[in-house]
Amino acid sequence: MFIGYLVFAPILIAPVLYRIGRKNEEARDRLAILFAFVELAVSLSLLTMQGAKLTIPYILAYGLTFEADGFRTAYSIVTSIMWAGTSLFAREYFRHEREGLSRYWMFIMLTLGATQGVMLSADFMTTFVFFEILSLTSFTWVIHEETREAIRAAYTYLFIAVIGGLVLFMGLLLLRDTCGTLAFREIFEAAEKARAENTSAGSEILAAGICILFGFGAKAGMFPVHVWLPKAHPVAPSPASALLSGILTKVGIFGILMTAVKVLFESRTFGTVVFVLGLITMFLGALLALFSVNLKRTLACSSMSQIGFILVGIGSAVFINAAGGEEAGEGLALAMSGTVLHMVNHSLLKLVLFMAAGVVVMNLHTLTLDDIRGWGRNKTALKIAFALGGLGISGIPLLNGYISKTMLHEGIVEAILCAREFMPGEQGMIAFLRIAEWIFLISGGFTFAYMLKLFICIFIERNRDDKRQEAYEKESTCMDIWSTAAVCGSSVFMVLLGQPAVMKKLAFFMTGREEIMEFHAFTLTNLKGGLISLAIGGAVYLLIVRKVLLRDGSYVNLWPEKLDLEDLLYRPLLTSWLPGIFGAIAGVFGENLILRPVCRGVLYAATVFGRALSTSMDALIVLLRKTVVRETKVRTLQSEERRSRAAAFRDQTEAALNPIISGFSFALVMTCIGILLILGVLILYI
Repeated sequence: MFIGYLVFAPILIAPVLYRIGRKNEEARDRLAILFAFVELAVSLSLLTMQGAKLTIPYILAYGLTFEADGFRTAYSIVTSIMWAGTSLFAREYFRHEREGLSRYWMFIMLTLGATQGVMLSADFMTTFVFFEILSLTSFTWVIHEETREAIRAAYTYLFIAVIGGLVLFMGLLLLRDTCGTLAFREIFEAAEKARAENTSAGSEILAAGICILFGFGAKAGMFPVHVWLPKAHPVAPSPASALLSGILTKVGIFGILMTAVKVLFESRTFGTVVFVLGLITMFLGALLALFSVNLKRTLACSSMSQIGFILVGIGSAVFINAAGGEEAGEGLALAMSGTVLHMVNHSLLKLVLFMAAGVVVMNLHTLTLDDIRGWGRNKTALKIAFALGGLGISGIPLLNGYISKTMLHEGIVEAILCAREFMPGEQGMIAFLRIAEWIFLISGGFTFAYMLKLFICIFIERNRDDKRQEAYEKESTCMDIWSTAAVCGSSVFMVLLGQPAVMKKLAFFMTGREEIMEFHAFTLTNLKGGLISLAIGGAVYLLIVRKVLLRDGSYVNLWPEKLDLEDLLYRPLLTSWLPGIFGAIAGVFGENLILRPVCRGVLYAATVFGRALSTSMDALIVLLRKTVVRETKVRTLQSEERRSRAAAFRDQTEAALNPIISGFSFALVMTCIGILLILGVLILYI
């Protein structure tokens, strides 16, 4: 009953909020906040009913199944905390905005139900269903502001979500065909049985795992499908950014973790792939955050980096289990505990940091570091909350990030020891793991450096414009009592979860591994790793941020724009390279006089059909945006001179048509059609 409420009640109340909001905005906001806190109370009740299950048969042939165990209960609670905090904060954040808020609250609640559906799912198909629902509902968060940047970022987000979902579905079909089940409790033994009976099953399961990794990794912000993340956060409303970073990325991590632990826990190859991708994601995200001069973009790139830390933990756990087996109990417990704890910590850390960024936005309406410089010098409550979040994510001892990062570091060390003991002839792997340890420490140092950069810029330094600084310091109050409760109340978790006794009990509750209770976080060895990262971060701040990235008193971004992976690879791939490849294939077949007209006819029909489908869908979107989903921006209209209705309609229509004319949506539709054709072949084959 409680599981059903957590999943389906938000979905049912979403349209109710929309209808209420059309008549009474105050009632809508209060009901949304009340419902978020009721959802939190219900999720807390799962603590008393561990092992509770819910099955809904006859849906998608296999039915929907849910279960509340330690890990899933914990993340159901974290999800509810995130929604309660952001809902409370959103009331003040949107106080000057009226357009689109009923739509915003409706999709916020739909996404809450879908997220709970993923976190409480008991099989991969249930996970997939709710994963796809939240991919579509959260799209509206990114496009909410309806600016040119928001529309472009939303298309990128949707593109990654659609492609990732299709690849994920192909992986699940292959896994289901090979193992015969997708239930979490059954699939490990089913995979072992399939490998024993069929020599090719191992490679098929690994191929399925890679597809699933790609699909879930797209939502998690994993390299190389991370391109949506740094672009979506700056344009989304700050409460939505907190959820995108804190929870929706963890939905992807949840899928990867389940795949690793339930399916490929003994695959050294899969563990190595996840580990390498985690290293790249971790370091690249930290580097991008260091160069950024936009507050929310810095926090977004930071999210990418922290996702990399978590992926490294998953990869370490799989590698240790594959190499050491039963003899790697303590090392495996450290890697697994560090992974799940850092998931929780990162969610709560980003809740605080993005809400703090939201306070800056709703007061200044800008995110550029030079503009917000010195604004927070006399904002004591916000300064303390941001400091706790920044120090926590940097791994300062006695705050929550330190213990989880220390466990992740020790997981890498244990992987090195396993490689030495069980793979003594593979010196290359041992050397690689040693390098990986230093990449981990350097990335942690970068984290401290960019968080130090943000804190000093906003709360310590003075603005270059004396008049602006004087205006900043006239008002010490920057948020109302409810926003203060949301921001400062959430920051308490940074201290509470920084206590070793609390963290070890939480790790045991989530993983069930008793070995973690013997872990000591404040030994000299463990403190050494953390202090090395902090020393690296301090040096980077003094030598790079202050000497290189601060020129003539202004923060500068020296990261080359040409290195944007979306513009460098993905858009050319869809709009230029793939059509060229198809043309070359048609040319080869065209040498055959019989096949030439057939090929031309098929290509022509596909082109006409695809363009008609693309145009009709885009036309529908334009129609909706001009009627039901109006895209008038209150802030923009307030700042512009009043114009005639005809001129305003012409400009809005032109802005709506620009993304269509660019041809990217057509390329997206054609790509989806191609993948669906491949999917159809797979279905027929299996």
